[in-house]
Amino acid sequence: MQTEIVNVPPFVAFTVAIMVLFYGKYLTMKYEFLRKYSIPEPVVGGFACAVSVGGLYYFFGYQLTFELEVMEWLLVYFFTGIGLRADIKTLLKGGKPLLLLLLLASSYIVMQNILGVTIASLFGLDPKAGLMSGSVALTGGVGTTMAWAPTFVKELGIANATELGVASNTLGLIGACCIGGPIAAYLIKRHKLEVSASDDLTIGARHESEAAGISVTYFGVLRAWLWLNVSMMLGYSLNEALQAAEVKLPLFVACLLAGIVVGNFGRWALGYLNRPTLHNYAEEAEQGLTLISDLCLGMFLTMALMSLQIWKLEGSFVYICTVVGLQILMSALFTTFVVFRVMGKDYGAAVICAGFGGVTLGSTATAIVNMQAVTQQYGAARQAFIVVPLVCGFFIDIVNAMVINFMVYF
Repeated sequence: MQTEIVNVPPFVAFTVAIMVLFYGKYLTMKYEFLRKYSIPEPVVGGFACAVSVGGLYYFFGYQLTFELEVMEWLLVYFFTGIGLRADIKTLLKGGKPLLLLLLLASSYIVMQNILGVTIASLFGLDPKAGLMSGSVALTGGVGTTMAWAPTFVKELGIANATELGVASNTLGLIGACCIGGPIAAYLIKRHKLEVSASDDLTIGARHESEAAGISVTYFGVLRAWLWLNVSMMLGYSLNEALQAAEVKLPLFVACLLAGIVVGNFGRWALGYLNRPTLHNYAEEAEQGLTLISDLCLGMFLTMALMSLQIWKLEGSFVYICTVVGLQILMSALFTTFVVFRVMGKDYGAAVICAGFGGVTLGSTATAIVNMQAVTQQYGAARQAFIVVPLVCGFFIDIVNAMVINFMVYF
């Protein structure tokens, strides 16, 4: 059957993503087991869309390609919102957990690559091809995969390196979305953890309060939008300055840092001025910020899963399924028996465990949306939403680059 490529333009793709997110939220509200195991709503809808797109390809010969130019900005908006809500006092308390999580993730990168190299050797492939099914594609994500693929093709002679990396990332992303919530639910039940009673979530609203929705006002959303844009402008300028100094960071990390500065300055100013009216404005903006962050994250992950091209797994199907299946199993075991204990064996540690699969198998957004699903079910865990993004979106990329470079040229 001849394949016909159909490009879905950005505006139509964005509209489809809204409908897909609606569908995911509908299914989550309808089926209790999805809520019980904290399966993220964007994952439910996005994966259903990816399967449907795969069906169109296999049965009717249509290859849908969504043009998703807005995805990067949705992610930037989301992380800027995280920064605006981050209290510097919580950040200072998070110093030790951040260091511990970084050490755990760094150690795991080495384990991940050893497993990838071992399985590639057993399948008769170049052992270094296993790195593309290790931390290159899984911890690093699509961006790291595309950055390293030319090196593997030209210098190491691994012709299908790009396909191996993309396919591994595809399955890893799906696996990360599926294991985070169930791991946290198991830990909470198994250890009878005292969960948070707070509805004041970093993102979204508790499931039982969703019928009433998040209490927002017109001016609250508008104020939140204004401060988001101001912080993003500052973050963009910071990113430009860092690049000029040859320090390369993802734009969302610079905007996260800018949001932290703006948000904490604003809280200091409110405390200094001590005017009730300004405090009311700030509370309204906080609710608006929660809503905007929730929508941006949901739309981003929905689009990411919509764009998965399942047919790209065909080339090395058995190898990819084997190695990524073992990577998912190892991540689940390491998270359950090591990460939870090292991070404190409390509710906050369980929420971090929900995100650890995103750190090691998917992406920063996957980690956050897994944690969001857990907190919507059980309650807030603010420190986790600072520690995980900083490790996943900044520090671990530096460690991963050094480890990959060593293992490629060793």
